Amino acid sequence: MTVLYEDNHIIAVNKTCSEIVQGDKTGDTPLSEIVKAYIKEKYNKPGEVFLGVTHRLDRPTSGVVLFARTSKALTRLNAMFQSHEQIQKTYWAIVQGAPKMPEGRLENWLIRNEQQNKSYIAKPNANNAKKAILNYHTLVRGENYTLLEINLETGRHHQIRCQLAAIGCPIKGDLKYGAKRSNPDGGISLHARQIAFIHPVSKQPICITAPVPNDSLWQQLAALVH
Repeated sequence: MTVLYEDNHIIAVNKTCSEIVQGDKTGDTPLSEIVKAYIKEKYNKPGEVFLGVTHRLDRPTSGVVLFARTSKALTRLNAMFQSHEQIQKTYWAIVQGAPKMPEGRLENWLIRNEQQNKSYIAKPNANNAKKAILNYHTLVRGENYTLLEINLETGRHHQIRCQLAAIGCPIKGDLKYGAKRSNPDGGISLHARQIAFIHPVSKQPICITAPVPNDSLWQQLAALVH
């Protein structure tokens, strides 16, 4: 676990593609418990350590995850994430091929299939369809892959994965959405690169950046970003 930022109210870590943010049916130790143990040991805290989950990343996704260390911070961060105000998440994705336009705005209606744990593009009037909007621009175009930067206007289930696949650019390693092959580490090449927000207590602007995974293609493409 790599800590990217911490103070009395919040802590941010760089999640790997093998880690889960919260406990699930796998029974694997979640990142939230690992962070609690880190805080308990570092500050020699007696009893139960408070840690609030403010947002989630899909298991195969890497990058910055923000936790609250106090109930005050948790309440305020939850409100910020729900309203999409005073907080901005930026993702990097390595995709197969390249979009027709080097930058653009994607608007779709998505339906989530709970049994398959997958989202699909739907018609606007479809039952339970939710509007999904993202903006992307090309950072580096390689021979077989392209590195995109993505900013979300909405936060839908598998939104980036589904919308990029729909324009013929599935994320590298994402078999569920049409990638040709899996990644050796079992993850997908989607990385929560940065989170910028107004601190829930101090009200100061905070910007936290997560280094890209220690993978040759990630390192190669990231080195070309100006």
